[in-house]
Amino acid sequence: MDSSRQKRIAASKQFQNLLAVRKMFIVPAFTFFLVDFVGFVVLVGYAPKVASIRLMGTVNVAYLFALLQFVLGWAIAGLYLMASEKFDRLTKDILDQTKPLQTEMGKIDAPRGAGE
Repeated sequence: MDSSRQKRIAASKQFQNLLAVRKMFIVPAFTFFLVDFVGFVVLVGYAPKVASIRLMGTVNVAYLFALLQFVLGWAIAGLYLMASEKFDRLTKDILDQTKPLQTEMGKIDAPRGAGE
């Protein structure tokens, strides 16, 4: 991909929209996972008595938080997989709109939508 096409893509409203849509997913997911992870570390480090409270049989609060890390990791990965379909569709639209067109003479025309 040439530099001028990259610049056109980066400056396009569609690309800015793609970044905003991705950010709307990534920031809350990351924040939620980070708060849960830090909460687990703080709980185990500063409140070991609370962390050792048994909930069911030998399962205590710390085990529950540790298992929740795996569940959350897989859940976020699954949600991202579903959301990535929209991201891929938006990316394809952006690339299609900035793709140079070939004429019969082999000369490159202006990208689609350039005069709009």
